[in-house]
This record gives sequence, C-alpha cells and structure tokens, in this order.
Amino acid sequence: MKQIKLDNKFVTPSKVVCIGRNYVEHIKELDNEQPDAPVIFVKPNSAISDHLSAGDSNTDGHHYEAELCLLISNKQISAVGFGLDLTKRELQTQLKTKGLPWERAKAFDGAAVFSDFTSFSGDINHLSIKLFINNQLIQHGSVKQMIFPPNACLSDISSFMTLYDNDIIMTGTPKGVGEIEVGSTFKGQVLEGERVIIEAKWLVATL
Repeated sequence: MKQIKLDNKFVTPSKVVCIGRNYVEHIKELDNEQPDAPVIFVKPNSAISDHLSAGDSNTDGHHYEAELCLLISNKQISAVGFGLDLTKRELQTQLKTKGLPWERAKAFDGAAVFSDFTSFSGDINHLSIKLFINNQLIQHGSVKQMIFPPNACLSDISSFMTLYDNDIIMTGTPKGVGEIEVGSTFKGQVLEGERVIIEAKWLVATL
C-alpha cells in the first residue's frame, strides 16, 4: 500500500476522495455547470505518488490541478497538505461525452501527487494554496472561494461513505489548470493567512 508522510511519520490512506467543480472560475474555465451538491469521485490508494509525471504526450498527457488536501482522523479534519490531481483531460472529455465514469482518466497509478502533511488545529477558513510552475504563479485559491468549504465536503462524504483514519480529501482546484511539460519545476504551497505552512517541489519527469 502507498503511504504519505504526516509530521515526519508514514501513514497509509485507504483512499483519496476528490471534490470536483468547487471553484466558480474553474467551472467556467472548463465550461462545466455549477453543481447543487459536491461532485465526488474516488482515487484508490494505488494512485498515490510523490513523483510528478507528464504522462505520454503522444497519446494523452497529464494535466495538473492543484488542491488543498485534508487528512482525516477520528472522522475529523486533523491535518493538511498540498496535492496535485492529475487528469488525462482528452480521455476524461471522451468519457464524459459518453456518460461514462472518469476512473480511467482520474484514478490511474500516480494520479494523486502529495506533499508531506502537517497536523492542523487552526481556522481552516484562513487556508489557501499556491502553485508555481517554473517560478511563475499559475494557480492561487482559498477556502473562502470554495463553493463547498471543507467541513461541508466532509459532512457530505460522510453521509454515504466511511472515512477511515488517514484517508485524504482533495477539495477541488482553482482556475489555471493545464498540461504538464517534461522538465518543468512545480512548487506547491499551503498558506495560513500569509504564512507558508507547507511547501513541496517537483521536477517533472516522463513515465
């Protein structure tokens, strides 16, 4: 089973639960409809990685989506991290057009890339994320911009699915998504107010 690091110790999430369409500007960016309830899909433990890959550009390269990520303990949010939800966008579009599930485009091996996680007991409404690619700020989003804030997502997921200790919720991505290019440098940050509490860096490789 794949693991992530929490406060310098390794833990094993059973699954990653993802929230789609949670920022208005990103919904507009992909020409989607704004949902009345959280859009939820699941990535398996096998999707977890600390390696950022561009995929195969000759078929369907990977697209990045930067997200604030929440670690669950005792059915509550106990820690936070930075994550990249990788998507095979062309395949996802084909599947959506046919009314089929997204797993082939969202749940493949390596499709959930995470920083370390840190325990958090502050006001979650003060959190935000930033993604820099090649030292340029590309994505920036805050909890206050979310259609469904973290506790609402937790409540909705828990209404029909058991969240075990160390499961992860990915809370959706702000505008600015795009294709990953080999050789690019990615830097992700989680901020509490103006203070960076988590930072991670990746150099993009091929598969």
